[in-house]
Amino acid sequence: MLDRRDGLKALMATALALGTMPAASAQAADQPMKGGGASDRGATDLTLVNGKIHTIDSKNSVVSSVAIRNGKFVAVGQTVPASARVVDLKGRTVIPGLVDNHNHFVLLSQRPGHDTRLESAASIPDVQSAVAARTKTVPPGAWITAMGGWVPEQFAERRLPTRQELDAAAVNNPVILFQTFVGPAVVNTRARQFFAAKNIAVNDAGLVAMGPAALRALNALRAIQTLADRKQGALDAMAYSASMGVTTNVDMGAFVIPGTPNTDASAQMDTLASDDPFTMHDALLELHREGKVSTRLRIFYLSMDKEPQVSLIAQRVLNSYPGFGDDLVRISGIGEFVTQWPLFKGEFPANYQAALTLVARHGWPFQQHTLSAREDAFTIESFRKINETTPIADLRWSIAHVPELTAENLAAAKALGVGLALHGFRYLSGSKRGGPPYRMIVESGIKAGAGSDSAQISTLDPWNMIYYMVTGKNAAGVLVNDGQTIAREQAVQLYTAANGWFLREEDRLGSIEPGKLGDLVVLDRDLFDPVAVPDEAIRRVRPAMTIVGGRIIYQAPA
Repeated sequence: MLDRRDGLKALMATALALGTMPAASAQAADQPMKGGGASDRGATDLTLVNGKIHTIDSKNSVVSSVAIRNGKFVAVGQTVPASARVVDLKGRTVIPGLVDNHNHFVLLSQRPGHDTRLESAASIPDVQSAVAARTKTVPPGAWITAMGGWVPEQFAERRLPTRQELDAAAVNNPVILFQTFVGPAVVNTRARQFFAAKNIAVNDAGLVAMGPAALRALNALRAIQTLADRKQGALDAMAYSASMGVTTNVDMGAFVIPGTPNTDASAQMDTLASDDPFTMHDALLELHREGKVSTRLRIFYLSMDKEPQVSLIAQRVLNSYPGFGDDLVRISGIGEFVTQWPLFKGEFPANYQAALTLVARHGWPFQQHTLSAREDAFTIESFRKINETTPIADLRWSIAHVPELTAENLAAAKALGVGLALHGFRYLSGSKRGGPPYRMIVESGIKAGAGSDSAQISTLDPWNMIYYMVTGKNAAGVLVNDGQTIAREQAVQLYTAANGWFLREEDRLGSIEPGKLGDLVVLDRDLFDPVAVPDEAIRRVRPAMTIVGGRIIYQAPA
């Protein structure tokens, strides 16, 4: 995960703003999901007509209607069967539900306080508006937080907000905005008073310095967090995901190794003071049992084993079942680490081959994080050695991030049947470094898909990522990935249909075709019309409605 390492509740009223015929049942839309898989968790029969529906199938078909029954598409682009619920799209553009093929969604859901996404803020007043809006949805005195996924460079002022500016936005709630978990952070007066009582330094402008002070502030908030707080955080994360059109999150776990101190450098990157990775899913799993999971979750198990016996990853491989779960929550693979890894520099792990051998022999999909051509070459050579005894072409092994991928390493990965998970985290970069080389990768024909690597060092907002893929510009509007941009249709394909391959779900997920899971996003504007939506407006595209398994889980305010 890196370069920055280098440097609501869903509205589900069914008097649809888009128009309904006949009137939909509010009771059906708001009813909690119960039972087993997505197909029987409150999924409703739903028909959408009079739209511009981009199916993202093998022919890139565009149709006007689609029908969903029992959570799956049953008719696409033809006379659709009658339904109790019909949505008149009135010409709106529709795409499949977006699939983020690599993020840290569970960690996002576990963050203390009421997380407030600043990923789309373009100015300090935007930040104030987001915080002020959050005060209307949380109790007085409750913490409002924002942790990662943004940089000051995205604001017109090119700076952090001040304590006084946050005071103006939130009078009755303590506020802390972390740029990263290790800081810097900025607070309002109420939060400053809380931290002063705990001897955590905050200057007059509200700044908490990067390093020990910010880490102590985070730990102080973790200390007052309850399981109920974590469950609410998970509900908030799913609501935000739905509001952005991301219907499936592929979670890549946590860095903390049980028994190691949370001050370990590897822990500080993304999960300092977070839960043991063997219990980090508890809040989401409890919500799943309660029928309250609304967006899909695919779990990859991360391990940073240091021992030759790779005992931690062995526990995962020997005591978990790949593919176990249902259409909403499923165990999908191992990654993004399988052993301790040199995050910036240093020697590659001596136990890496042993860990890969264990994963391959038990048939698990695997994804490896890389940030440099050196890491790419080492990973590909390690995969090649495994392939000599255990063929990996059918295991869905992949390499994640690849910002420095060379043509030579690309060809070697393709020859092995290895895929590439592409993440534009350098959208939030303060530097002028770009990557990954999207155009070279797409033109090669290798299996590739897109995601975010959010939500600390990148943005979960997929429209920022698609903007970056199409324009090559970072959050400050600076061109950093020149020569490697791709078309909008290609970007959406990478964020949808292409991602089923990584999960062994290409026959179930990512496109609008009969038999596939009934996930789609009705857009508020036509993304594919460059006149209606110029390049600079891509970041402002939003869902008018998000549907998972035929169930409306988000509808924009009218």
